[in-house]
This record gives sequence, C-alpha cells and structure tokens, in this order.
Amino acid sequence: MIKVNYVPLVLKLGLCTAALAVLYYPILRGLVHDWIDLPDDSFGFLAPLVSAYLIWKRSANLERLPLSPGNMGILLVILGLFLLILGNLAAEHFTSRISLLVVLAGLIWYLLGLQHLRVISFAVAYLVFMIPFPSILLDTITFPLQLFTSTVAANSLQLLGIPVLREGNIIHLASNSLEVADACSGLRSIISLLALGIIFAYFSQKFFWKRALLVLACVPIAVIVNALRVSVTGTLAHRCGMDAADGFFHGFSGFLVFGASFALMVFVGLFLSQIGKTRD
Repeated sequence: MIKVNYVPLVLKLGLCTAALAVLYYPILRGLVHDWIDLPDDSFGFLAPLVSAYLIWKRSANLERLPLSPGNMGILLVILGLFLLILGNLAAEHFTSRISLLVVLAGLIWYLLGLQHLRVISFAVAYLVFMIPFPSILLDTITFPLQLFTSTVAANSLQLLGIPVLREGNIIHLASNSLEVADACSGLRSIISLLALGIIFAYFSQKFFWKRALLVLACVPIAVIVNALRVSVTGTLAHRCGMDAADGFFHGFSGFLVFGASFALMVFVGLFLSQIGKTRD
C-alpha cells in the first residue's frame, strides 16, 4: 500500500488560502456589501452554500481519485490574476470578481489535479451566481423586458374590457397610470429562477438536453408570469384604485410570482422526466 504524504499539500493549501484571503479581501468585502445592500443580489449569500453542498455530494467521487497535481493549473491562476489587474485598472468590478473563480479553478488543478477539477467544475462554475452581473448587461436586458411586460399587460387589460393606452413602459388607465419600472421588469425573477432551475435540472434530469431545455424554460416562465402580475396590478388599479394596487398586494405579489414560476418550472421538469422514461 502506497502512503501519501499530505504535509506538502497541506502547506501549499494553507499558503494559497492565505494569499487568496489577502489578495481578494477587498473583492469579498465588496461582494458582501452588495448582497446586503442590493435586494437583487441577495442570492449571493446562498450561492457559496449551494456550491459547498454540491462538492459534498461529490465527496465520495473525490476520495477515489488519486492526487495528481498539475502545473498547467498555474496558467489558469496567471489568467485569473491578469483579469484581477485588468478589472482593477478599468474599475470594472465584474472582471475583477470573476477572476476569483478563475484563480480558484487554477489552484484546484494545480494542487489536486485536473480530474478533481472536472468532478467539482459544476460547483465552482455555480459560484458565478454570487457575483452581480455587470450593469451594462443588465441595462441592456431590462428595458426590452419592461416593454414586453407593459405590452402584454396592456393587451391583457384590453381583453378584459379595461380602456388602456400604452406609451413605452407607461400604462395609462382611465384614472391612473402604471409604470413598469426596472424592478418590475422581471429580471430579478429570471436570475433567481435560473439559479434555482440549474440546481433543479442538475438533480432531476439525467440527460444534458433535458437539463438545458429545463434551464432555458426558466426565462419565458419568469417573464410571462411577471407580465401577468402587472396585468393583475393594472386590473386592481382600475377597479379598486392605486392604493389597493400599491399596497399589500404589490409587495406580496412578488412572492406569489416567484412561487408560481417555481411551480411551473417543477411541472416542466416533471414533464421532461416522463419523456423517454422507459428508455432511461
């Protein structure tokens, strides 16, 4: 039986952890502040926990793998450090933050081996959900979502016999006006549902095409359900006044929308599970 000396590995792991803590402390501190201060980014607290759970689920596979440190991992570390420097010079937070994941992947490859990295690559990649997406990307997506949501809501209200006039993302009713603001675009629901949908697809589906289809389905589900929420809000504003639409319902409807979206996602997942079941 070959005995493995873990002392050098533990020393390297300790040194790398210390270096990461020093190098990325400002980055991690900024992430935590965003998770606390920005409601859209609060899922960042859960992403590391989910990633840790995914690694734990693969612990049996990891224990069977031999340690085979790979020097090629240093190239990934260098790439990650280059992204960190580039992000800091350009004051681009997303680039400097994403560099942490690249460096982490490189260190796993360097310390443990490429096989270990492959086994936990999904868990490492999932950490992207702890990093707020760049504002330029969110702004590009948000306005088309606002227009789509307001269009669907206006058409729905007209079908219900409610007179309505839409101007961009503004819905004019007989005595009130509704604005589909950034927070009502549905982007938050899309990101949150995607984060949960990826995990649900990973555990509930065996084949990649089913996983991919389920994850892709999260986007139209979140968008359509959010548009229906705005339609219901407009109906309440017309029938009962803005106080009813902006009061308890407006806040609570966010939970209802996400619950309904999640339920539809589960239904789609169950439907996909039945396809080809006799052959699975």
